[in-house]
Amino acid sequence: MGSYETGGLTIEVVEGDITEAEVEAIANAANNHLWMGSGVAGAIKRKGGEQIESDAVKKGPIPVGSAIETGSGELPYRFIIHGAVMGQDLQTNPDLIARTTTSCLQLADQLDVTSLALPAFGTGVGGVDAADCARAMLQAIEDFAGAQRTLQRVVLVLFGDDTRRAFDEAAQELLER
Repeated sequence: MGSYETGGLTIEVVEGDITEAEVEAIANAANNHLWMGSGVAGAIKRKGGEQIESDAVKKGPIPVGSAIETGSGELPYRFIIHGAVMGQDLQTNPDLIARTTTSCLQLADQLDVTSLALPAFGTGVGGVDAADCARAMLQAIEDFAGAQRTLQRVVLVLFGDDTRRAFDEAAQELLER
């Protein structure tokens, strides 16, 4: 696990299950219609309950790159933040990943969340390379840092050691200059 600081924001890079992160809110890698299929969304729905998806779908569709919040069902969080990293075609790219990351951070801050867990957006069904995703997300976090009011800690909860390593390498490159 790596821990980094930028603009008053602590960024942690960990491998694990986002539904077990010790934070106030977690982000879901969503499509713009907000239905929850596999990957991170599927794990959140399985552990948190169908109500999360039902509440999310009622707020959609939303523009790709934006985010909305719902309750967390059976999960112990204040909110689930659904970041629309892709449309119905399930395609995404580093620009959309960066925009979605920024939207999730801004929404968390507006909701007075102090800690937020984010997955590696777009690396599952979206097919984006982990290193490209890491650079896009970490640049968005660095650009956001300093503008936040309440958000103090972002935990990047990643599936698999290779993805965690890609995020640590990108964090060292971008944040330890």
